[in-house]
Amino acid sequence: MSVIDHARRVLERLVAASATERILISSAALLLSILLGALLVLIAGRMTTCTVGDAVYYFGTGFCYNPVLVFDRLFLGALGDPFSGAWSPEGQFSVTLRETTLLIFTGLSVALAFQAGIFNIGTQGQMVVGGLATAVLVLQASSVVSGVIGSVLLIPFGVVVGVVSGGLYGSIPGILKAYSDANEVITTIMLNFIATGVTLYLVSGVFKDPESPANRTVPLPEYAQFPTVIFGGRQDFSLVALACGLLAIGGLYYLLEYTAFGYDIQTSGLQPGAAEYGGVDAKRTIVASLTLSGALGGVAGSMYVMMVLGTFQSGLPAYGFDGITVSILAGNNPAGVAFTALLFGVLKSGTTVVQFATDVPPQLVGVLRGLIILFVAMPEFFRLVGQRVVDPGSKPVATDDGNLEATDE
Repeated sequence: MSVIDHARRVLERLVAASATERILISSAALLLSILLGALLVLIAGRMTTCTVGDAVYYFGTGFCYNPVLVFDRLFLGALGDPFSGAWSPEGQFSVTLRETTLLIFTGLSVALAFQAGIFNIGTQGQMVVGGLATAVLVLQASSVVSGVIGSVLLIPFGVVVGVVSGGLYGSIPGILKAYSDANEVITTIMLNFIATGVTLYLVSGVFKDPESPANRTVPLPEYAQFPTVIFGGRQDFSLVALACGLLAIGGLYYLLEYTAFGYDIQTSGLQPGAAEYGGVDAKRTIVASLTLSGALGGVAGSMYVMMVLGTFQSGLPAYGFDGITVSILAGNNPAGVAFTALLFGVLKSGTTVVQFATDVPPQLVGVLRGLIILFVAMPEFFRLVGQRVVDPGSKPVATDDGNLEATDE
């Protein structure tokens, strides 16, 4: 058997892997990345100069860094030390859940587009647009209502603003791709720069808070922000926002798996020719997919404004680009986004803990985090590649009247 034939058989087996097998493969990859990361920590510690009192001794040889402590802080530190007797939901655990909540929406945004065979690299720009629109319009509406009624009305209103503004911004590359065959990777990247530049101009001028030296909008009143519920007011996290993220996962999963439009999206991404033969309107699907993808990115922006900052400030963190990694880790499956967003949230939160609790250089911590992400993502990456290389068999295709037909590829 040639190397090519062997590689093809491996891809076929990977594509046909069940959900349980894929979880086991990802778990094994995670364990392998931790073992390799521990070896890197030991090597780096052996090459570092440190005092004898600070060194940890293994096999009679001094090492400056303790890999057990590093990974303990990376994972358990991000969860707030759940096995300690003084565990509290506040503190670092709330930071982890905050990161997870935002990454759920950006991960879903990218996953939806990938399901349709579209590479949406513009979630970051859609998040920026949704965040600014939410900050401006909710602030205006807060002058009309206040108190408990204000919270009941303004929070859903802010989410809707994020949906509409992000969706409209996402529809731009969708229209360009559908009707002028413009490459969506290029257009979405360019629109990221446009969104960043335009919002910076607006928050440094028209919408700038006159009482702040920073480029930001006037802060929203407390009643116009997500309630913290269990967590303290200084934690920048809300269980209500996380619940919205879980509802979004369930809603998107239902859309893709149990509706004719969901089949249109999936078959268009897997086999565009077969989808069009089955009656799918390719142009409508492209525009609708990027619009919905942008809407999810816009919700991430509204969550960041109404949960984390309480205002819109230029220079939003790159949650949109992190969402690409989250989506790939999940195999573009909405149900998997919840777990991969949590993993990524733990890694982002735990990185901060490691930097404060150990003497490990931040560059090495970044390498460890990247190593874990790379190892966990590679099996799913090759599986996605295999779906395009290996014949996946028959796939139900939705026709114009909503009936499902099986087409042989």
